[in-house]
Amino acid sequence: MRKIIIRVGGMSCQHCAKAVERALLNIEGVDSVQVELANSRAIVTYDEAIFNVQEAKRAIVDQGYEYLDFSE
Repeated sequence: MRKIIIRVGGMSCQHCAKAVERALLNIEGVDSVQVELANSRAIVTYDEAIFNVQEAKRAIVDQGYEYLDFSE
């Protein structure tokens, strides 16, 4: 398992954070998600053989938030 930190824009409340968390957890290969509202980021633990960062971007944008960037 590996970790990626995704910066997310537009989150303003716990409801926003939960929406992003649920969207990311629905991606194949994602093991866990910890959304930090105060830091505008999501820490995603994933299976590197399955996970695709473009799917994470799409999931975030589909929920109405901004995918800003990521780091490993």
